[in-house]
Amino acid sequence: MRKTEGAQGAINKPAGKSRLRARAPESVKPGKIKAVIYGLPGVGKTMLALSFPKPYYFDVENGAKEQHYRDILKNSGGFYMGPEEGTLSFDTLIEQMQALATEEHPFKTLIVDSLTKLFQTAIAQEQERMDRAGKKDEFGASRKPAIAMMRRVVMWASRLDMNIWFICHETADWQNVDGQRSDVGRTADAWDKLIYELDLAVQVVKRGPQRLAIVRKSRLLAFPDGEQFPLEYAEFAKRSDRETIESGVATIMLASPEQVVEIEKLLSIVKIPDDTIQKWFDKAGVDKFADMTTDKAQGVIDFMRKKLSASAEQQTDSNH
Repeated sequence: MRKTEGAQGAINKPAGKSRLRARAPESVKPGKIKAVIYGLPGVGKTMLALSFPKPYYFDVENGAKEQHYRDILKNSGGFYMGPEEGTLSFDTLIEQMQALATEEHPFKTLIVDSLTKLFQTAIAQEQERMDRAGKKDEFGASRKPAIAMMRRVVMWASRLDMNIWFICHETADWQNVDGQRSDVGRTADAWDKLIYELDLAVQVVKRGPQRLAIVRKSRLLAFPDGEQFPLEYAEFAKRSDRETIESGVATIMLASPEQVVEIEKLLSIVKIPDDTIQKWFDKAGVDKFADMTTDKAQGVIDFMRKKLSASAEQQTDSNH
């Protein structure tokens, strides 16, 4: 065995090339806030989200028809799109998230209001489709397309360099307690895995004249679980990193159509196991080659070209 010194001290590695790829942890600055916020109607969820810098308001419920919402958007330099622009469709949301991730723009905060209605609309549409086809809605089949779309939304949220607020209604939180299904509180009315996929989940309550944020799930040190504080932008900016929250957006460059064509062409020649392709997708955080960044796509192309070249050389050697 040989001893290798790392940033966190010495580790033992076997002689020769190691397959260990983990790195020593480094200090990182707090990132932009990406959270789900839920509560009863009228408690201030939308107003809090709109107080964040330069909002891009994806209005599913047509709530921004109210003049005070439009005034806030206008004063903050925000933009709006509503049902007439297709906000009742997950496809539209994902398309807009892709555009916000890849195009230059002035916006700093994406607001989806409400994710509950978008999720429920997708389920209702699938139920109607199944009814027309004479299929039974067994084992939650009508929810599967909506959940698949939610996974794509979460994936794009992780790639989007913006503050993101997914606004939800609240519903009973049913959990298994001592073998019994019990109501243990309130939770976001959407995909039940959403709050585990994001760094922060906040419930909003109104107590007298006060509107409070209660942290219900958090991976962020500045927002401890169970903590309560005033529902104000200044409080979120103080707890997180105001400079980061208010900073501009960095864009990403997706694989070009030529790269995608090249990948498909190489896949028809080079035998790549399905589990290897899935590992590429998982590592890139995507579910198709077109959603890879340019450098990730080029890495896939270079790998397959190298594999193809090695195969050709082996064939030449065997012929001699």
